[in-house]
Amino acid sequence: MQTTDAAMQTSFQTSFEATQEFLPPHLRMAKLMRMLSGVDAADVPALRGMIEETGGLSRAEADALIAIEAAPAPKCDDWAAFFIDALTDHIVWQSRPTGVVNESQGEWLIAMADRCNSQNALGALANVAAEAHRLPLWFVAAVRARLARSGAPVDLSLVA
Repeated sequence: MQTTDAAMQTSFQTSFEATQEFLPPHLRMAKLMRMLSGVDAADVPALRGMIEETGGLSRAEADALIAIEAAPAPKCDDWAAFFIDALTDHIVWQSRPTGVVNESQGEWLIAMADRCNSQNALGALANVAAEAHRLPLWFVAAVRARLARSGAPVDLSLVA
């Protein structure tokens, strides 16, 4: 009988732990907003797992990542690559049709980069422009202008 009780307890723990891994949207947002005070090395793999869990970011979660980027809090070295990849995936690959940046997405991205005023935000703009198959011409010009103004050592031919 003890074996059965132990098996049931193990089953219950596994089941309980599995339900704890899936976070509803409001808890995902709360977890993100706690990072406004800083992002450490353990946070980035947790964020990647959270995104993989549901197959992508919502617009609200992308906005939360932008708020974290804009916050004057310390961020670990892994944050830059994560931030750029997450926004690129959200806009270019998660949105339908894939590979296309539409007018409203372009406006949102430019506003995000201007609000953040950071190298990571510029990196996200450049990465989106480089990976997208189709985007508004004004968006390409805006990205190139921002990259040139920043003095970043970027090959502008890679941007669309």
